[in-house]
Amino acid sequence: MTVLLAGITYTDRVCIAVTAPQIMRDLHLSQVEMSLVFSAFTLAYALFEIPTGWWGDRVGTRRVLTRIVAWWSTFTMLTGAAANYGWLLVTRFLFGCGEAGAWPNVARTFSEWFPVTERGTAQGIFFMGAHLAGGLTPLLVTALLAHLRWRALFAIFGSVGFVWSAAWYWWFRDRPGEHPAANEEERAYIAAGCGVRKLARGSTDWGGLLGNGSVAALCLMYFTQSYGFNFYVTWLPGYLRTVRGFSGWMLGVLAGLPLMLSVAADLLGGITTDRMTRRYGLRTGRAAVGGASLAVAGVLLLGGTAVSNAMASAVMIGLAGAASNFLLGAAWSTCIDLGGENSGVLSAAMNTSGQVGGIVCPLVFGYAVQHWGNWTLPLGVMGVLYLAGAVCWAGVRPVSFLWGGGPGR
Repeated sequence: MTVLLAGITYTDRVCIAVTAPQIMRDLHLSQVEMSLVFSAFTLAYALFEIPTGWWGDRVGTRRVLTRIVAWWSTFTMLTGAAANYGWLLVTRFLFGCGEAGAWPNVARTFSEWFPVTERGTAQGIFFMGAHLAGGLTPLLVTALLAHLRWRALFAIFGSVGFVWSAAWYWWFRDRPGEHPAANEEERAYIAAGCGVRKLARGSTDWGGLLGNGSVAALCLMYFTQSYGFNFYVTWLPGYLRTVRGFSGWMLGVLAGLPLMLSVAADLLGGITTDRMTRRYGLRTGRAAVGGASLAVAGVLLLGGTAVSNAMASAVMIGLAGAASNFLLGAAWSTCIDLGGENSGVLSAAMNTSGQVGGIVCPLVFGYAVQHWGNWTLPLGVMGVLYLAGAVCWAGVRPVSFLWGGGPGR
């Protein structure tokens, strides 16, 4: 069910990046105005991420995820009804308000249903669903645009979420002990691998959260990762079209390449972090995987920007995007490892930092391209940020500030 949620999320997000030229033409938007539309979603997402993560910690993810998906589906459909720039800007802001907290509440769900040494794999499979949908969406949208207007696409994509919301609320339960399909052996197995918890649901150790150096390093790292990722789901098609000269079906393939490659990276990254955790302990299993991922991403991106061959550039940039996503299982599992009963809030704090990067990224690219006609400079900044994010992992020690030592080394 969470893999389906991830897929629906990314279908809705990526659709607007691919349809941006048609939207800009019909609504008479400039490059900067379209950048502000992209960032309006991310701004709202950042503002409401921590409150919604806290809400999931307090009342459970069954109710909260049902509300989130129903809300964002409504505003996905309303995006297709936008009549002017102001309408579109407000609609995407409200879309972000509704979608905020989805990822933290999924992490909170995994904290209840998966032992420590299986969470990376669970997170990897979850993000695999997101990126598979995101990677296929450019191809799907490109094909549908030959027969439908962009407005119809948002109506179609938005309707799917309502089916998911109803099914989730009917089937899911917040804890294994509450689900009639979970037997005693399964409940005991999960409990044995989840550690000892000190706080009741609804309690939040704000002092431990805000004063923890590992939390700060994790948030800074995720700023760099999400800054880069937002380029892939906003302006990558524009870069490939304008600078590298791709068009038609090849543009659709290469625009979706980073997310398609990320499908394998998500799963392999999740499996790798869990296996290394079992063998070497939590710090090596999480931080080494995360640091190496961003280091490789930075090198590939800078190389892809510098090469003159268009296809080589597109492939290297695609591989850089996949490398940056190799860390997702480690990063989101670290939130659970660190946060324990507050994993929803901590996941939201990390993702909020990421969304700040997501707000800045489209604006930097939009202004650089419109005012200077320069794609190389913002791509270079993105590569350097990836390398800085790799360094941040050195400050992450995934031992819970609640558990007093945690479940691993």
